[in-house]
Formats: sequence, C-alpha cells, structure tokens
Amino acid sequence: MTWWRALKQTGRSGLAVERRRLEPLVALRGAVGLAIVIGLSLTLFGPAVAASSAFGAFQAAIATFQRSWRPRPELALASGTSLAVSTFLGYVTGSHLLLFLALLALWTFLAGLSWAAGPTIGLIATSNVAIMLVTITLPTSVAAAAGHAAMMVVGGAVQAVLVIVFPVRRWGAHRDALADALAAEADYARRLRHDPVAPFDPVPLMTARAAAHITPRQARKRPAELHGARGVAERIRPVLASLADPALGVPADGPERDRVRELLSAAGIILDAAARAIRHGDPVDLTPSAIAAFRTPDTGAVLSGPPQRAARRLGTLLRDVVEVAGGTSDTDDDSEPATNTNLVRPGLTALVPAALKAMRQELRQRHTAVTRHALRVTTVAVAGYVLGTFLPLGHPYWAPMASVMVMRPDFSQTYTRAVGRFAGTLVGVTLATALVQLTHPGTHLSGALAVTSAGLMYLLMRTGQIAAQACVAAYVVFLLGMGGEQWTQTVPERVVLTLIGGLLAMAAYASYPAWETPRLRTRLADWLTADGKYAAAVAAHYADPAGTSCPDVRGTLLAARDARAAWQEALERAEHEPVRHRGLSRAAAAEAEDALAQFGRVAMLLEAHLPDRDTPPVPAAEHLAEALRTTTEQGAKAVRDRRVPHWDEIREVLDDWEPEDAPERVVRRGGTLLRKALDDLSEALDTSPPPMLVDGADTHVRKENRTRGTGPQGT
Repeated sequence: MTWWRALKQTGRSGLAVERRRLEPLVALRGAVGLAIVIGLSLTLFGPAVAASSAFGAFQAAIATFQRSWRPRPELALASGTSLAVSTFLGYVTGSHLLLFLALLALWTFLAGLSWAAGPTIGLIATSNVAIMLVTITLPTSVAAAAGHAAMMVVGGAVQAVLVIVFPVRRWGAHRDALADALAAEADYARRLRHDPVAPFDPVPLMTARAAAHITPRQARKRPAELHGARGVAERIRPVLASLADPALGVPADGPERDRVRELLSAAGIILDAAARAIRHGDPVDLTPSAIAAFRTPDTGAVLSGPPQRAARRLGTLLRDVVEVAGGTSDTDDDSEPATNTNLVRPGLTALVPAALKAMRQELRQRHTAVTRHALRVTTVAVAGYVLGTFLPLGHPYWAPMASVMVMRPDFSQTYTRAVGRFAGTLVGVTLATALVQLTHPGTHLSGALAVTSAGLMYLLMRTGQIAAQACVAAYVVFLLGMGGEQWTQTVPERVVLTLIGGLLAMAAYASYPAWETPRLRTRLADWLTADGKYAAAVAAHYADPAGTSCPDVRGTLLAARDARAAWQEALERAEHEPVRHRGLSRAAAAEAEDALAQFGRVAMLLEAHLPDRDTPPVPAAEHLAEALRTTTEQGAKAVRDRRVPHWDEIREVLDDWEPEDAPERVVRRGGTLLRKALDDLSEALDTSPPPMLVDGADTHVRKENRTRGTGPQGT
C-alpha cells in the first residue's frame, strides 16, 4: 500500500462516525459524578481547585468506560490516584524547565511501556501524562498542589462510589461475553446444517474466557448463571463439529445426515435460548420441538459409532448448559477441567507488580512495538513541550498533550487518532467559542457547560474520534473558562498547537516505525508451532488414553488460539500500513491462514473423538504425535527463513500405518487430513515461478516437487 492510500484510509477512519449502542445511564452517572465534584469544589475552594478536581473526576469516569473486566470502582480509584501523583510531582518540578523535562520524559516513557500490561492500563497512564501537562499550571504553591492532588483523589473516589451505589446493569459485560459465546455456537450449529465444514471464529470463546477471570471479591458476588456455562460451551463446539463433519462423522447424504441436521437445528435453538437467559437474567425458555429432538429414541437406530457418541454427548452438554443458564446447577466455573477452580484475576494491590513485570519483559526484548512506542512518545512529548515553550503562543502544553493522546503502538491508530483529534478539536473549540460569545457565561454556568460537554463525550465516546474529541475540546474550553481564562487565551493556540502535536506524532511514527508487515511470517510461524503442539497433544492421547504422560490438550488449545488471534491482529494492522512484504503477499497470507485454520479444525475433530481412559492404546499415534511436533517446529523455522516447509516425516508415518480397529481408523484419517492441510500451507508459501514449458509440454515442476517433498526453498 502506498503512503497516499494509507493516509487516505486512516484519515477517513478518523473522520468517521460509527453507529454504536449508546449507554445513556452510564454517561449520566459519569456526568453526575463530575457535577458533584465541581459543585463541591467551587463552593469550598474556588474555581482553580474545581478545575483540578474536575479533571480527576473526568478521567476517572473515562476509566470506567474502558473494555476491562476489572471492577469499575477499582479503575476509577486507580485513575484518580495516579493522576494526583502525576500532578503533584509535575508541579514540584514545573518551575525548573530541565527538571520538569526529565520528569516528563520518565513519566511518558513509563506510560508508553505500560501498554505492555494491557490497553486499559496504557490508556490510563497515557491520559495521566496528558492531563498532568494542564493541571500543573493551576496551583500556586506546593501546599496548593497537594490540595489539588487530594481533590483529584476525591474526584476518582466520587466516581467509584457512584458506580457502587448506582450500578447500571451489574455484571452486564460478563453476561454479554458469555451470551455472545453461546450465540456464536448456536449460529455455528445452524451453519453446519448446510456446510459441514463451516469455519468457526473462536474470538467469542476467548472473550468469554477473559471475562471469566475474576478477582476474589467478584467471585463472592458472581451470579449463579455465570458459573460453569463457559466451560460447558467450550466442550460443545468440538462436539458440534465432529457430529457434522463428513470425513470423521456421518456421510454427506442419507438418513444419518438428516438426523444430524435435525440435532444441529435443535442445538441452535437451545443455545440461543440459553444465551438470551444469561444475557437478561431470565429463566430459560425452550421450545418443545427442540427438547423432543434429543428425546426421540431413534438416534441409536440411525447413528452408530463416533457420531452416535457425539450425539449423546451433545445432548448431555446441552442439558448442562440449560441448567447453568437457569441457575439450577451447582456446577462451579469449570473453566479448567483439571483444577475446577476459578480463573483468578489479581486484585488492585497485585496489579502494580504484574504491570511492572510485563514492562520489564518488553525492555528485555528491546525492539518490540511497545518499546518503540515508548521511545517515540517520549521524544515527541519532550520536543513538543520545548517547541511550545519557545513559540510565542503561550500554553506550551497543548502540543505535547495532543501528541501523547494520539500516539499508539501501531500505525493505523496513531494516524487515525491524529486526524480525528485535530478535526474534533477544530469543531469543538469553534462551537464552544461561539457559545461563549453568545452567552458570556460566568463561573457556575461555565461549570455547567463543562459538565454537559463531558456527559456528551461519555455518551458518544465509542462512536468515533471526531465526535468524542469535539466534546473534549469544548469541555476544556469551558473548564478553563471557569478558572478565569478567556477564550482568546485558549482557543487560537490550542488549534495551532494541536495541529503541531498531531504532525509531530505522525512524523515520529514515519521516522521510527514499528511495522507489523515484516513480522507476518514470524506470526505465521508462531501459529504453526502452536497448532502443531495442539495436534501432537491430541494424537498423544490416542497413544496413551489414560493421559498419564501426555501434554495438556487444554493448555495447547489455548496457546493455539492466542497465536491465531495474534496473527489475525497483525494481519489487520498490516493491511493499513504503507509498506510491502516481499516474502508474503496478501493472497499467500490468506491461503496460509485458511490452511492453518483447517489444520486446527482437524485437530479439534480428533480431540472430540478422544477415546475413553480404559480404551486400548493406539501405538502408531505416538509416532504421529512426535512427527507432528518436530515437523511443525522445523516448518516454523522454514517459514521464518522464507523457505517452503516440508512434511516428509508425517508422510512416512502415515504410509507405514495400517489401521486395524475403529480408534486407529479415526486417528489415521485425521492424520491424513492434517498432512493435507500442511501441504496446502506449503503450496500457499511456495513463491517459485510458474510451471515452465519444455518442448511444448508442461513439466509441472512445482506439483511434482511438492509430491516428492523436495520443492524449491523459496526466496
């Protein structure tokens, strides 16, 4: 993609307004908290302290909107407290330019590194740096700075108390995550009726797993219907696929296929009913036809072998999920079958050590996207503040504040936010200035207008950059106006310096980028390695059904999902970058993704047919497991080195294998499908020239080479 096209796409994204579900009650709660803080501060301490405390309450409310599964009061308290510390330290060093620049560099670098601990922590830390640049100008002494910092803590505490006293749809995000996972499986069951090899995106299951990580305090208060349903849903997905798949299940046509379609349709209805019940906290409402589909006695007469076992297991799992969704089951969370314990999220006190550990790991790896982001944002923040100080505009903090707020570890978000922030600032200050000129508001009216602007920002936060930034710009104009600054002192320089800050951010990324495109092969290799370990773990359980010396299938499955998600995220980022990867075209990336997705799907089918613990072992499966593990690791190295991987060892194991009984036939057939998926991956990565014509005949060089496993090594 050219730079011009990339800039056009990111600019269009920054100016777009999306239709999203609004949360007016949550926005109202945040605005009310802000109004309480401003009102008390104005009454007790005056406009300057009110402005500081308002920033604390404003930022704390924004923290409660973040996509985090942590309790909202914790986020509000952490945001208000960290902003108070930043402001106090910033004021103490603010009178000495070099000392303040050193603090700004350190604080900004740590904020940039904090993205390694997650986007919520990264955003809170980044916002603290940006707001600190404004709030340090409000106090007039060290004692006053301490008072301002204390009021920021109070602002965060007020927002936390409001979240506790006036909860809006308590556990709503967790309910939605689990309900979305069940609804995705219901849709999957319906699609399998018409397409037995339909793909399934595991993202809803991954989101539900993230939501299942809870703090000890949350574990004591979690609703009964959120216990255990996710663990059951995880086991339903492979059963659905194994029941519908024609390779390891029933034939593509005939009475067996008709019976499978009936069961899949009923499963979709039951899963949808469970999803609705969990989402709204209502009883499960099942249709009689769906219940009757699993109670008819002809399943055993129509289906036999693995499909029959899958049908019976599906009925059992659906009964379990209905019981859990209805709150009538005593089952615990069952997130990890081996331990049957909750997935624990560290509390607020344990969050800081965990974040520091993630940041240290990023520093050790050096040239990662997060480390480069930390260096970029630090350089730009210091340069922007120095530039704003020496320009004859006043208010030097506008430029670095704009830079810090728009910069992100990836290209697309940085440029999109830069365009959106400048456009939103221009709209917001224009509207706010016009309103100030018409009404000439006093202190209290300015505070009311600031609260209104903040409430609109909370309401429109997720609809796009331009809408949110317009409200933020108006909020700052009214808030500083409440503190005594005239619009002529804030508006012109803010527009100019915001533009400068955005340009600095964009230039910094272009000069010191962290492109995702060159790392696509590494991401693909990581996914191949993780999928290989998952398939090998499944095959090993056929060789040792008791599993006494086998790797954990569940752990390898989760690692494979994470690797797939990392690949898809990297591919999405790369699509917007103005660089090309000579070793992996878009078409090759798409074909390689399809091949690895098919590989993971076949491994999941084999997992669904795992034998019971007392089943006789399949000795040949041990050789298949070892071949899968070693060849995928070697293949991953070949992918990183831009060579075409080969799978000779797997082919030799399958050629020497003569299956005798049903379990052997299942794993042998699965091994063949796994090898075919790997061959498709090699074909996608083969960048050798097309077949040559020799004496008028096509030599089919590439096809023969792939058949022998001696194809060209690529470029």
